[in-house]
Amino acid sequence: MLMKNMLTATAVALVLATPGFAQDTAADPAPAAASTDATADTVVATVNGKDITLGQMLVLRQRLPAQYQSLPDEALFKGVMEQLIQQQALADSVEGDMTAKDEIAMEIERQSYLASKALEAVAASAVTDESLQAAYDARYANAEPTTEYNASHILVATEDEAKAVKAELDGGADFADVAKEKSTDGAAQNGGELGWFGEGMMVEPFQQAVSSMEVGDISEPVQTQFGWHIIKLNETREAAKPTLDDVRDDLTSELQEQAVTDHLAAMTESADITRPGEGLDPALLRDDSLIDN
Repeated sequence: MLMKNMLTATAVALVLATPGFAQDTAADPAPAAASTDATADTVVATVNGKDITLGQMLVLRQRLPAQYQSLPDEALFKGVMEQLIQQQALADSVEGDMTAKDEIAMEIERQSYLASKALEAVAASAVTDESLQAAYDARYANAEPTTEYNASHILVATEDEAKAVKAELDGGADFADVAKEKSTDGAAQNGGELGWFGEGMMVEPFQQAVSSMEVGDISEPVQTQFGWHIIKLNETREAAKPTLDDVRDDLTSELQEQAVTDHLAAMTESADITRPGEGLDPALLRDDSLIDN
């Protein structure tokens, strides 16, 4: 369904971007004001005797990217109508040439649409003020305070370079000055300062080293996939507990994912399912000749 929707939106975009389309739209009289008796079944055009309805236009308009949703009504109306007209004309041109593959593809798209509709409803119903608050409380109400760190580092390519930097610092050199001179990453210009970060935000060897340091400490060389670090811990503080609004999006995604997972499990558990195909040769899945006819 995603590819189908993308193609549909692209086709409408092409209609709207056709040279002269904007001028044609401006020259044409604006569509009549929507009458009070218009319904989804109101016919807006016919192609080879087949009706195109206002309902079809509404569905297609809903699938368009945001930039097309904001077009003037006249341009959007004409673009959507023209796309449906073109689409019907193209469909009519191959309707008599439908193959088994085509029929199967259409049935799969139908199943995909209905499955998406079912899961969208499940995901939507999973998120309420109550469920969000419960998820927030479960995660944060009794959570232990965490620590945030403010650190600087000097990054070099080799262990020998890192040892030389450490010896220079032990001899009294200023950390920021050495960082500006020898560090190889973007923080060098700021004296190696990395700012504040919480648990898990740095790669594991770096995080592990920082977590074991006292404020003011300068580490021994620490290797990560980025090279060799000499780290200075500047400050620590207790991380503020996030508010519900801070984590609303994350909790919403988690609630929806869990609801979908549970619903899929329940549906497959309750469905009458047999799998006679499990005895087939798996290589058959690559035999396109079975449908290419």
